[in-house]
Amino acid sequence: MPLYINYPSWLSPQIFPGVKFLSLFRWYGLMYVFAFVTAFLVFRKQVKQGDLNTPTHVVTDDDVFSFFTFSIVFLLLGARLFSIIIYNGSSKYLTKPWLIFWPWDENGNFTGLAGMSYHGGFVGGFIGMVIWCKRHKQPMFKWIDAMGISIPLGFTFGRIGNFLNGGELYGRITTMPWGMLFPNTPRFSSSIPWVQEFAEAAGLPETTGLLNLPRHPSQLYEAFFEGIFLFVVFWLIRKKKPFDGFFITMYSVGYGLVRFIIEYFREPDANLGYRIAVDKEAPLYLNQSLLNLSTGQILCLLMILGGLIFFAIMMIHKKKLGGIDGSAVSAKAKKPPKKQK
Repeated sequence: MPLYINYPSWLSPQIFPGVKFLSLFRWYGLMYVFAFVTAFLVFRKQVKQGDLNTPTHVVTDDDVFSFFTFSIVFLLLGARLFSIIIYNGSSKYLTKPWLIFWPWDENGNFTGLAGMSYHGGFVGGFIGMVIWCKRHKQPMFKWIDAMGISIPLGFTFGRIGNFLNGGELYGRITTMPWGMLFPNTPRFSSSIPWVQEFAEAAGLPETTGLLNLPRHPSQLYEAFFEGIFLFVVFWLIRKKKPFDGFFITMYSVGYGLVRFIIEYFREPDANLGYRIAVDKEAPLYLNQSLLNLSTGQILCLLMILGGLIFFAIMMIHKKKLGGIDGSAVSAKAKKPPKKQK
């Protein structure tokens, strides 16, 4: 009995495969649109519930559009720059920096902005939100908290886009029954003994030559846990946050932790390998050591550390003000002044 799933043969990176003049329309790009629209709708829902209103300002649709547009521009800038600096490593961008945002390859084929870094988007988007809030004199932590609740559900579509884009960001090989045969993964020689044993354990038919082995659908793991799971948790507790800025920390720590774990099932980029390798002989397609860390895991550790530090600072700040709810400050404010002699 086969213990794997074939990647759907009817899926193609193009929405209209075979139609040349429509080749620009790709699932990956469409998923980005869905991601931004979904995050916008969740954010707007919070606005309609009055979560961002202040005594001096009622948030309008124009505010929301302006905030989102500004944040998305910075998000895309950060995502692209991080991808080039950290993941790409090509020297051509040093001599031709305009190619960083050039959506065509050397042959004139449209590729879009191929290569985007989530962590770069996180940093860029955060900077954009801070700048917008400062320019428009809005409560920064309150607005970024609302975005922290909105992002996960939108992020779900981003990882689905990776899955639809020919199965990029695929996982390591596995014999789990939900392992998937992706079309563009490296093959292994069937003459190697461990490959034969693995193929037999997965229920693959006997064959000679190069074998495509089942892999974890890590894109779907990320879509669920980094997207749907985090959104549900945040949405359920959104009215119970102890202070503004709480969801900044929760998103940073929550995403960082979930992504760090899932990275053990996802194969690191071949051109980067492990950034930290205790077992230097361990292949990328197998998880042989929990101490071998990928680039994504190191960046996630920095996210977690940053979130915890920010949380500690906010807690200390609130404590100095007399408690998380500011009760001591309120009591002090209500205390009648002493009479003058």
